[in-house]
Amino acid sequence: MTNNKFVVLLCLVASVWLAPNIASAQDLGETPEWLQHQRLVDRAMHRRDSIVHRRDSSEMMRLVHPIAASIEGSIVEVINSGRPVALGTVVQRQDGTSKAPATVNSSDQIDTYILTKRSELSGDPIRVRLADGRLLPARVAAVRRASDLALLVVQADANTVRDALKPVTFQRFVPMIGSFLISPDRSARVIGLGVVGASPRKVAHKGRLGIELQRIEEIGARVRNIIPNSGADEAGLERGDRIIAIDGRTQSNVDKVVSTLNSMFPGEVVQLTIERDGSTVDIPARLSEYAVMQESENDARVNGARNVRLSGFEQAIQHDTVLNPEQCGGPILDSEGRVIGINIARAGRVVSYALTASLVSSEVSSMIAEAGGK
Repeated sequence: MTNNKFVVLLCLVASVWLAPNIASAQDLGETPEWLQHQRLVDRAMHRRDSIVHRRDSSEMMRLVHPIAASIEGSIVEVINSGRPVALGTVVQRQDGTSKAPATVNSSDQIDTYILTKRSELSGDPIRVRLADGRLLPARVAAVRRASDLALLVVQADANTVRDALKPVTFQRFVPMIGSFLISPDRSARVIGLGVVGASPRKVAHKGRLGIELQRIEEIGARVRNIIPNSGADEAGLERGDRIIAIDGRTQSNVDKVVSTLNSMFPGEVVQLTIERDGSTVDIPARLSEYAVMQESENDARVNGARNVRLSGFEQAIQHDTVLNPEQCGGPILDSEGRVIGINIARAGRVVSYALTASLVSSEVSSMIAEAGGK
């Protein structure tokens, strides 16, 4: 994208935020000729009731499309249990290069590694949809709980790898607060244009099961109360249940139960072994974000759909791109087209998080090594 085009983008955003009602025929006469030539100012100034005034309007998306198009073929859609759950970012081929090997036949199969959001995966089967709509089977090769990342491996012929599975190059560049970030989908279409709201930082988590416990003389802890609409409530826990083990590990007392549960991330499922009415039963229960559990119905409506895990990241960039939960896992670019991280969570009405390129690069290297790659 030329500098002039990006100035057009800045002018349009300014016209939306600062002066949406200055449209008049006389104003256009004072606009520089190069800016009038874009035909965008005319639309932004005269169609005050149109969605063109929005930063995420179709005109704005077309303007930044050339930036997103630079990584076409590097993004896939992840399908799990028959539905789209996330995007995936192509990070490496089997030979460790960004080019298809010249010494293999077009029919030879090549492994390709794809990074995605771990907490959205619920099990097999997993498939990825390419930009041209083709579906390929995938499997989980490695995971990183702390970063909520999963490394998928896909096997495809050399032609497909060359044309539709192109690894991105992460740039360890930290965007300034107030700068623009661009989020593309599997076809390199721009799905979000956001602004950096905070420097990279740790985002702490408060994953909670939704129970109040009481101390007992026996092993474990007894459930005193259950928060409505929590993971415990949905799992069918009852007042008076005694938790004696979590994921097969005996819990000696209430402090141990609390410590074990607090070490789990939102969205994770724990296997609770409970004693109820003299019988022992195993119950799976999912932890939730404590802040989400505390929301009113109106709060939830305002914040909209969010990821099941939206916190607990060691280094994340906060931005205000409006994403759907299933649009996380894909790369995020700055205004120069540099891949500076991946979107990891839609956390609220005006809050999304992206893992930084430095963190992602480090995790990718260790995950590929764990998976047996080069």
